[in-house]
Parts: sequence; structure tokens; C-alpha cells
Amino acid sequence: MENVLRPLIVIGGSVVLTLLVGWATDLLLRKADERHGETPLWGLLRRGRIPYQLVLCSAILRGSYDEAQLLQEHKVGVGRTLTLVLIGATAWLVIRIAAAVVETSYTRYARVHRDPARVRRVRTQVSLIMRVVSAIVGVVAAATMLLTFPAMRAAGASLLASAGILGIVAGVAAQSTLSNMFAGLQIAFGDMVRIGDTVVVDGEWGTVEEITLTFLTVRTWDERRITMPVSYFTSKPFENWSRGGTQMTGIVYWHLDHSAPVELMREKLRDILRECPAWDGRDYGLAVTDTTPTTMQVRALVTAKDADDIWTVRVTVRERMVRWLCEQHPYALPRVNTSDAAVPSSRRAPDGSPDGAARRTQESPRTGRG
Repeated sequence: MENVLRPLIVIGGSVVLTLLVGWATDLLLRKADERHGETPLWGLLRRGRIPYQLVLCSAILRGSYDEAQLLQEHKVGVGRTLTLVLIGATAWLVIRIAAAVVETSYTRYARVHRDPARVRRVRTQVSLIMRVVSAIVGVVAAATMLLTFPAMRAAGASLLASAGILGIVAGVAAQSTLSNMFAGLQIAFGDMVRIGDTVVVDGEWGTVEEITLTFLTVRTWDERRITMPVSYFTSKPFENWSRGGTQMTGIVYWHLDHSAPVELMREKLRDILRECPAWDGRDYGLAVTDTTPTTMQVRALVTAKDADDIWTVRVTVRERMVRWLCEQHPYALPRVNTSDAAVPSSRRAPDGSPDGAARRTQESPRTGRG
């Protein structure tokens, strides 16, 4: 009977004690979260209750396993397994705690600072810092697990002796990966591009959705995702429409007939913008910027607070102006002349026929006159 009760008491007691301590800790964190609603720290720490309970249970079992006297012939294997679980759970718990602290710091910063560009910069840095911390903790945990095996400890001396050669070989083999990692750190702390920035890369317009140590994801306007190595942004030029502020100036072009009513178009542009919620009211303008033998180019300048709104303003102005011209001034639209131009009345002779140069242009070459 003792051989049955002893392991049952030890293992069952460890599990019950873990559940009780975990429940009490979670209750305290919940009350702290309700009492201090201005900070999300306590609520974020509750996400680590599973690794916390794993750490408690594995530590208690590791310390009391000898008293259970269970599977004595596999004592070494069971003890090593519990040690590995304890190391892995501890690393998991450390990552969760670090994530809670970093996320809380970012939330407080975002509440104090209202500048969207600065907040996006800190968000990018926080994301990359968490990835670096997770990678370091994972590597340390894996190395610690390997060192629990005697064979790995014996091989440690030979590995350290050849560390120089291995470092050179690894550096050459992972040159591309290392360059991307350093480029990721350069992007995070060099403020070149941030999460949420509007960029144009390889002719594609989109928003930066994710930045890691090795790659960057851009979400295009049609909801496609372009994944690019971060080294691209440190070695090639690209457009960042959000750097230095999100306000933008947009351009709308029309090709119209020379008789288009430019002054009336300026007034209509003002009316269209006043009715467009996306226009920020900073500035607008309309001017003739070029001419050809058959048309003239009219350009409108409009402003908006960000890239999304400038797109809305441009398409609204383009559509409503063309519709207004079609309805009110159809003669202003481009057309191809299929007949001679009408001669003004001041250029006509008393008998009603064209005089001067106009008469000569209409006479037949066979008459020999002129």
C-alpha cells in the first residue's frame, strides 16, 4: 500500500499545490488589474499563467521525485526530463514577462505622445527588441538543455577550441542572413521605415505591416502581401510617404480643349473640395501647365492629411470635374476637328465672303491667284 500511496501523494500533492498557487497568483493579478486600470501590465502578466504553473509543477516534482520512489530504474531519465521541462518553461515564462513589460512601456508612451510617426517608430523598435530577446532566451535555453547531458559537456572543450574556425565558416555561410539581421537593427533604430508607414517599392504602393530581423512585409492597397528582405531598404532607394509627417499633396491632370473655361474650373474645384471630407483644407490650386496643337494640360493641386485621404480626394476631384464638364461645358472636352474653323465676322468682306488671307486659303491653287 505504501508503494501506491507514496507516489500518489507526492505527484498529486505537487499538482494540487501548483494549481492552488497558480489560482492565488492569478486572483491577485486580476485584482491588481482591476485596481490599476491605467496600466495593462497586470492583465498582460496573466498571459504567463500556463508557463508559470509549468515552472512550479516541474520544480516541485524535480525536488520531491526522490521521495516518490517511482520508477527507480529510470531515475536519471525522469530527472533529466523534468529538468528539461523546467528549463523550457522558465524560458517561456521569461519571454512572457518581458513581452508584458515591453508592451506596457509602449502603451504608456503611446498615450503620452500624440505624434503618429514617433509612435510607429517606437512600435517598430519594440517589435524588433522583443524578437531579439526571444531569440536570445531561446538560444540560452537550448544551450542549457544540451549541457544537462554529460556527453555534451565533454564535447564542450573541443567545440570551444574550434570556435574560431567554426565562426569563420558560419560567418561566410550565413553572410546573407547576418546582413539582413544587421539591416533589421539598422531599420529599427535608424528610423528609415516603420510599421504603418506608407511606402512605394518596385512600383507597388502599400503599408508596412510587419518588420522582423530578416524580412519586411508590405500590404498593398489591393490586400496583397509583398515580403522583401530588410537589406533591400538599406541598399536601394524607396519612397516613404509617412516620413517627416503624413500630410501629402496630390495632383490631378486633365487634357482639355483650348476653349475650356479655366476660371470656372477653379471655382468648381473649390466647391468640390468643400464637399469632400477627405480634403484637409490646407491648399488647392488649378493651372494650365502645358499645351499641344490640339489640347492643353490642366493640373489641379489638392492636399490631405495622409496617403489614403489624398487618394480619395484625387479620384473625387477627377470624377466630379469630368462629369461637370460633360454636363455644363461639353465643348471643353478634347475633340478632333473634321471641318474648317469658322472665320470671325470682322474678317469677312462686305459681300459676306472671306477676305485677305482667309480668301486666299479657300481659293483653288489652279486659279493661279494670290
